Amino acid sequence: MATTVDKSKPYFPLAGSAMDDWSKEDSATATCFCGAVQLAFPTSGPGLVNSFVCNCSDCRKITASMFASNFTVDDKYLTHVRGRDNLKTFAQKKTVASGKLMTNYFCGTCGTLLYRVPERFPGTSILRIGTVDDFSLHETKLRPQMEHFTKDRVSWFTGVEGADKYETSP
Repeated sequence: MATTVDKSKPYFPLAGSAMDDWSKEDSATATCFCGAVQLAFPTSGPGLVNSFVCNCSDCRKITASMFASNFTVDDKYLTHVRGRDNLKTFAQKKTVASGKLMTNYFCGTCGTLLYRVPERFPGTSILRIGTVDDFSLHETKLRPQMEHFTKDRVSWFTGVEGADKYETSP
């Protein structure tokens, strides 16, 4: 019989190799799969800017999924706990809808995409909700409030219930 988890309380399932993650009232950690890179970020404003699902073609390709679940953090509040020197980057603007440069930061060991830095929105980083160590935050403070590029959404995904919908990027 499956165990029921209270998703309103901190929940750290066995996921990846890092076992030193944490979650506090107003901050938490995000870690790559192997644990070599860890970030700390705020879970409320002003440091937490927004949370959203993106259905654009770039997000599909770079995540190897049909959409990406993201949250944006003001860089003044983002901390590299460890592994900053282990990050590898890939940047391009050819397929980015805005035509502006998007720089992607990956763990050099396991390849996890940890965040993207958009030239279009200086001073911010777009992190992946799936890298957040406390899974309860996926359901609560980081639940997507917006959905971007709904025009490109696959038919079998009906979108995020209650989220503001945008055909492109707002």
